[in-house]
Amino acid sequence: MYVKKQTQYSQNRPNLSSEQHDQISAAARILCEGGTVAFPTETVYGLGADVTNPYAVNKIYTIKQRPTDHPLIVHIGNISHLQYWAQAIPEFAWKLASHFWPGPLTLILQRSRHISDRVTGGQDTVGLRIPAHPVALALLNALGPDKALAAPSANRFGKISPTTAAHVREELGSKVDMILDGGACEIGLESTIISFHDQLPAVLRPGGIALSALESVLDSPIIVAHNVNQAVRTSGSLPAHYAPATPLKIYSTAQIEKEATTLAAQSLRVLIIRWSDIDKSQLLDPLIQQFFMPQDPISYGKQLYARLHEFDQAAFDYILVEAPPDHPAWLAITDRLQRASYHHLTIT
Repeated sequence: MYVKKQTQYSQNRPNLSSEQHDQISAAARILCEGGTVAFPTETVYGLGADVTNPYAVNKIYTIKQRPTDHPLIVHIGNISHLQYWAQAIPEFAWKLASHFWPGPLTLILQRSRHISDRVTGGQDTVGLRIPAHPVALALLNALGPDKALAAPSANRFGKISPTTAAHVREELGSKVDMILDGGACEIGLESTIISFHDQLPAVLRPGGIALSALESVLDSPIIVAHNVNQAVRTSGSLPAHYAPATPLKIYSTAQIEKEATTLAAQSLRVLIIRWSDIDKSQLLDPLIQQFFMPQDPISYGKQLYARLHEFDQAAFDYILVEAPPDHPAWLAITDRLQRASYHHLTIT
């Protein structure tokens, strides 16, 4: 799942046009003047501000309506900049960065003096990554090595992450000074977050890189931290997150149609999102619709947020999701769905 070599990211993307270069130059000026810019990455669209400008960083929290103790991930342009923004970097971290950057991997490291408390939520650690998207990399390179972008997802806090520029416009509109359109995100799920407590790697948030790929590079097992009250606060670690406005519930394959029928009997419009081809029965109730997602986790993850955005606009009363397979390759998808359904009854 989500295993791509570093070189493949740049090879799979077209060269930037002269118009895109002009837009990136304009975006860099806005950022240097303390503004905000939404930009594409391979995971989701980020809401960026100059990490060295406290006034600009404050704008992110205001625009997103984000708690100020919830840390921001910092995007840098080159692995050679890592020691400028972090210190006491473990060997495990260097190995992972060298193999997966640019890519959907965030490393939690001891912050350097160049990162403020405002960015880290008062912690002495910071999440750092290099995005694998030519627009994002060109923007970071335009800012220079002594600049970086604090950039959570470009949406209101706790809501569905954006995977297109249209999602950002719909969610944040004119609150953002500029939106760079880089097309649909290649992966569609947030980055994998890894910390190094006592120098040992642990996954704090599953994401765009499979656990098996990480373990293969390190030739060592990696712990997956399931406890939401973990010592290090990170992006996307709260129990409720990534949620559509429409109530979302997770049910097993055996239970989902029964629950849909019960809700429809109350004159409620229901959407069933499925991945399996088991029992593709045609539900005759006009209040129930079904949508079949891809059966492989990579394609499913790429579509997930885009589909939730789409279905959230369709006036359903409930979205019922078939529980993903209990398999490590589906770990990130299961994580996002569980957080999206946190405020509603979940039966798996």
